Amino acid sequence: MHRAVSVKPMKNYIILVKFDNGEERVYNCFPLINDSLFFKISDVEFFRTVHVDDMGVVCWDDSTDINPDILYEESEPVSDFSFAIA
Repeated sequence: MHRAVSVKPMKNYIILVKFDNGEERVYNCFPLINDSLFFKISDVEFFRTVHVDDMGVVCWDDSTDINPDILYEESEPVSDFSFAIA
């Protein structure tokens, strides 16, 4: 099982996640905003409340979360992502 150790919100509903294996990966949350479970993240200020909980799960202030294994599998390594992190 993968666990997140940190997460940073980026532009365009992208999050930069560091996992417990030291790998940094990029996940596009934009497709989630059409899902009724994630509708609150369409608000940019709310989206920026993303954090990692005590169990290594990426979540938001309303307890919405993404399974860490799915997050890992559906994300891309930073080196493969076509944008500048800075």
